[in-house]
Amino acid sequence: MANQKGGVGKTTTAANLAAGLARGGMRTLLVDLDPQCNATTGFGVAPAAVHPLVLDASLTESVTVTDVPGLSILPGSRSVREVERIAAQARAGSTALAGHLARGLSAWDYCLIDCPPSVGELTRTALAGSSEVLMPIQCEYFALEGLTQMIEVIRDVMHERPGRLAFSGIVLTMHDASLELTAEVEAEVRDFFGEIVFETVVPRDVAVAEAPSHARSVIDYAPRSPGARAYTELCMEVRDCE
Repeated sequence: MANQKGGVGKTTTAANLAAGLARGGMRTLLVDLDPQCNATTGFGVAPAAVHPLVLDASLTESVTVTDVPGLSILPGSRSVREVERIAAQARAGSTALAGHLARGLSAWDYCLIDCPPSVGELTRTALAGSSEVLMPIQCEYFALEGLTQMIEVIRDVMHERPGRLAFSGIVLTMHDASLELTAEVEAEVRDFFGEIVFETVVPRDVAVAEAPSHARSVIDYAPRSPGARAYTELCMEVRDCE
């Protein structure tokens, strides 16, 4: 899950998509690579003092099992030192982190990585260790701001690792059907990007915002809410793309 712009629903999408896939019977791992650690705390898990990706322990030894059956989390770290350590290894061209991500993933059907809101080394590291990238875009005026730079980074990684990374798609978040602006942004995004935009849109829904404060996904917190329905439908779209 990547977008250099903050506040677009990236972590929210990562967390709820992970929970939805797990609820659908898929063994799912959510990797928190964002120093804000919201994907970690959003499930009631404490951030790690040392990020597991810089330890010698295997992924299966480092994960935390959540209350959602089938969902595990590799917790993030708020330590500036640990973040700099990961970034330094990536800048040095080390493939150790990507390799560490790849090892042991056979224990899960899906691995979702929540990237920081930037195009820095942490995001590049995540892209280098991934097979697909999904980009949430907020339905507001500046939705496309900086998008070109993010796409260039994705293309760079695709060029460096031919055949490894694919563009899974774009998901529109904070969608308000009553606003003319939302319709304009959606039309522009769909016109420009075409079929790679998911049909499902995630609406503005207070339940989505409230769920993390209860350490739950919106699917578990308010299963009949518009947000829960949207993320359930997004899960089905993601699975259908496989």
